[in-house]
Amino acid sequence: MSVEQVVHVPSGHEPARRLREALTLLFANKLASIGALLAAAFVVVGVAGSVIVLVPGLDHLYTDQNLRAALLPPLAPDHVLGTDHLGRDLAWRVVTGSGISLMFGVAVTAISMAIGMVVGSIAGYYGGIADRLLSGAIDFTWGFPVILLAVVLGGMLSPGLLVVGIAVASVTWAGFARMIRAEAISLHEKEFVEAARALGVSGPRIIVRHLLPNMLGSTLVLGTYYVAAAIIVEASLSFIGLGAQPPMPSLGQLIATGRNFLSVDPWVAVVPGTAMALIVLGLNTFGDGLRDVFDPRLRRW
Repeated sequence: MSVEQVVHVPSGHEPARRLREALTLLFANKLASIGALLAAAFVVVGVAGSVIVLVPGLDHLYTDQNLRAALLPPLAPDHVLGTDHLGRDLAWRVVTGSGISLMFGVAVTAISMAIGMVVGSIAGYYGGIADRLLSGAIDFTWGFPVILLAVVLGGMLSPGLLVVGIAVASVTWAGFARMIRAEAISLHEKEFVEAARALGVSGPRIIVRHLLPNMLGSTLVLGTYYVAAAIIVEASLSFIGLGAQPPMPSLGQLIATGRNFLSVDPWVAVVPGTAMALIVLGLNTFGDGLRDVFDPRLRRW
C-alpha cells in the first residue's frame, strides 16, 4: 500500500463532485459569471491574435497601410472599428494587441508562479535558517519597484517585451512566495503531513504531493490578478516606448499612438483602451469568483 493511499483515500466520484460543486459556486455568482465570460471571450481573441503574430504571412492583417483610408470612424465599410492615422485596420490591430498582451501576462505570471511556489514552499516547510534567508530575499524583492527596474533594464539593454517580462517576473514571484510560505507554515502541522513524515516520506515529496496541491486554488486566484497586473504594467511601459516595439502592436502601444488624436479622432485610443479595460475587468471579476469557490468557508466538501 502506497503512502498516498495511507494518508488519503479519495472516493472515485470525489473529483467529479468537487468540480461540479465548484462550477455551481462559480456561476452562482453573477459578477463572477460575467468575468468568466469576458475572460473566455478575450482568451478566444487572444488565441486569434497569437496565431496572427506567430504564423508567417499573416502580419499583413495588422501592418498593411492605406493612407486614403486613414482615420476612418468605427462602422466604416470594411473597417468595423475604424482605422488609425496610417489607414491600418483597428479591429485586426486590437485583436493582435490583445493576443500579445495576454500572452505576455500569462507567460510572466506562469514564470513568477513557478518560482514563487518553489521558494515559498521550501521556506514555509523547512523553516529555520532556510526560512530566514529566503524570507529576507522575498521581502527585499517585493519592495523593489517594477517600473523602475524595467526602465533601468531598458536603458542597459534594448527595449522590448523580453526586458519588460524579465523586470516583472523578477519582482512578482515574491508575491506568490509570500502567500505560499504562509500556507506552507499552516499546512506543516496538519495530520496528513505528519502522517506522511511518520511514514518516512521525504520533504521534497511531501511538498510536491501534499502541500502544493492544497495550495493550488489560492495560487490560481492570485494568478488571475497577476495576469491583469502584468498586462497593465506592459501597457504602461509600451506607452512610453519600453515595451513592444513596432511593427508589433500591443494594447499599450496602440493607446500611445492614439493619444495624439484624442481631440479629433478619439476612437484610435478609445478602442484599444476599452479592450484593455475589459480584459482586466474580466480577469479581476473571474478571480473574485475563483476566490469564492476556493474559500474554505464556502466549501461544502
